[in-house]
Amino acid sequence: MDPVLRIQGRVGPRVLLLTTAALPLAGWAVHAVALHRQLAMAKRDPLTGLLRRDAYTARARHILARHGDDTAVVLVDADHFKQINDRLGHAAGDAVLTAFAARLAAWAGPHAAVGRLGGDEFAALLPLPHARREVRLAQLMRMLHTPVILDGGRTVDVAASVGAAAPDTAGTRDLTRLQRAADAALYDGKHSGRAHLATAAHAAVPSVNGRRAGRPGTATWGRAA
Repeated sequence: MDPVLRIQGRVGPRVLLLTTAALPLAGWAVHAVALHRQLAMAKRDPLTGLLRRDAYTARARHILARHGDDTAVVLVDADHFKQINDRLGHAAGDAVLTAFAARLAAWAGPHAAVGRLGGDEFAALLPLPHARREVRLAQLMRMLHTPVILDGGRTVDVAASVGAAAPDTAGTRDLTRLQRAADAALYDGKHSGRAHLATAAHAAVPSVNGRRAGRPGTATWGRAA
């Protein structure tokens, strides 16, 4: 047999063996990528793209541990949302929720935890030094009170109530207590057009079915025009 043919005969099976072995590895790589994407999607709300509650909570705690007092929890609740659904339909309601989510995420920035807690309720925990809170919360209120453009060019007036809690004013770095304080502040200022910052009294307010009881005083910023 020709020497060249003998060499090729030896190499051929080895190449085939390596190629055959590589096929499962390539398959596993594709599977790993698909699995990663599925896990990432499972952490996201399918309508708004924001983090689901559990993923939001994990990221929020990480940011809170890293930045401490220079953070703030911000809760957003769409005002009169049921009326929008009833009057304009669920597609319009979905458009409003998507717009609110995009505005909150843009406002909070890439280093924040931003999530949809359920329904028309959203949350963000972000680095926010004390000196910038007033300006930034007023900015958020203006963004959330900007009309939403629906498909076809129709616009709908929107509004939101906002409550915020910071470790240095609420007197706690516990995420659950901060969110409870922010929720209490939000409902103290419901439909006021201002963002309400919680005090230490709000962190001590017991919740009733996930909502606060009592009505301690709040600081208010950013009445929407």
